[in-house]
Amino acid sequence: MPQVAARINEEQERWLKDYFRTKSAGAEFILPWAVDTFFRAISNVKSIFTPAELKTIVDAHKDVKIDPDNTRPSYLTVRILDACDRNKINAAHGASKSSLELKLRTLDDTQAAALTVWACAYWVSRNCTAATLDDYIKQY
Repeated sequence: MPQVAARINEEQERWLKDYFRTKSAGAEFILPWAVDTFFRAISNVKSIFTPAELKTIVDAHKDVKIDPDNTRPSYLTVRILDACDRNKINAAHGASKSSLELKLRTLDDTQAAALTVWACAYWVSRNCTAATLDDYIKQY
């Protein structure tokens, strides 16, 4: 099985040691579960939005570093609506701001976190170009 070297903080390390026999056993359980949960969530949540709305969401996350405290639905909604107000990114992609806002307000914590991670991931991917955005939103 391929190995991954993840970085965790001391609290996360303690949690893994407390709940699993070893830190490695915990990581071996949690990482595949988290990846599977992410892909199920993003597949589900992407079906809620139109392609224009998904492009707007991705565009609103350019140059954003993910912070676990900033993946809640309210933060996601504010980030995207602010980008729409300031930079008119919804108009650039042909998305309705009001429709986007209604949909964002229906998301739960897991859906919002998955959407935030997915949107930020585009900007750090190897294939990040304006031409590949259409392909990116169609994946999964």
